[in-house]
Amino acid sequence: MEMQQLFLLITGLLALSPASAFTTLPTPSQPKSTILFSTPTPTAGNVEITRNPNKKPSTEWELDCYSRPVVALGGKKLWEVLITDSTGSFRFLKTLPSNQVNSKELRSTIEDLIEESDVKPDTIRYFRGSMFNMKKIALSEIDVVGKPSRCTYAVAQWLEERHKNVYPQMEGYRANMATTLGGPSFLDVRTPVKLPDALRGEKYAFVSLPLAEFLEGGDITDENIGVGKLCPIPEGLPADGFVQGVVFFTKRAEALAAWLAGTEVAGMTCDLRKRNLIMETDIDTQYLVARLNDVQRQEGAAFEEGKEQMGGLHFLCVQADEDADPAGFWLMRELPTGI
Repeated sequence: MEMQQLFLLITGLLALSPASAFTTLPTPSQPKSTILFSTPTPTAGNVEITRNPNKKPSTEWELDCYSRPVVALGGKKLWEVLITDSTGSFRFLKTLPSNQVNSKELRSTIEDLIEESDVKPDTIRYFRGSMFNMKKIALSEIDVVGKPSRCTYAVAQWLEERHKNVYPQMEGYRANMATTLGGPSFLDVRTPVKLPDALRGEKYAFVSLPLAEFLEGGDITDENIGVGKLCPIPEGLPADGFVQGVVFFTKRAEALAAWLAGTEVAGMTCDLRKRNLIMETDIDTQYLVARLNDVQRQEGAAFEEGKEQMGGLHFLCVQADEDADPAGFWLMRELPTGI
């Protein structure tokens, strides 16, 4: 099935009204599932690496170095370095003693992993504002592009799994330390700016697609999404669920898609209080896409509710018109809180 037909099947919304008019379909609620297992308390310096032969290795890696809600031996916080690639083909974990949490040790850890890897990274992304300078310094001395980014879906999903299933089973786990964790800490520049006029679309619409289209056997794959990207899909979502999204129709579809690819589009958000439809890019940038009237604000609320029900999963599609293939299609996920 051609991808442009999917929106017709699901929404019938391709005969759109002018640019500020949106139509949104509600997303049904879904059950959640959690799998627990026991994990011993680690000691500093432990290294674990696992590989998934079903995933194709990527040159785009993701990094986190931070303390966890566990008090390790000696009464010190547990510090971990987590490294994975964008496809999740491997997971590398190293625990650090608190007196070795510095850019020199982090650089050495990354260099050792690169040396042992068959597929070397050209980009390493990291999302956390805390320890920002340490990571920046460590990566500046390695032959990779260090990139602060919210497109760190693989390491965020891994962290979410560990906060749910691993840390609570460790000796020394402190629930109060976990609950004091806020959401992902970004560089806090949060004033949306207008999209450049040359990149604005003529029409917009809220739409939805079955989650099954993104799973194995579905019609949406890396082969038919233009210059876009597909993020990993969280576990526990029902295959019959629907993923909310926004479609831009514009005669400048190729230019807009190329620009979005260069800025690392990270999400679409409806600010219901300020009545704005916002595009999130890079680590900290927000673009104002449209103002929402009363009706559109209700549709934006349904969009946000649908995202929450699907663990933050949503998409953005850019097309020249309703009959065209996507110039770019991005499946994205808001980074989970408390990681």
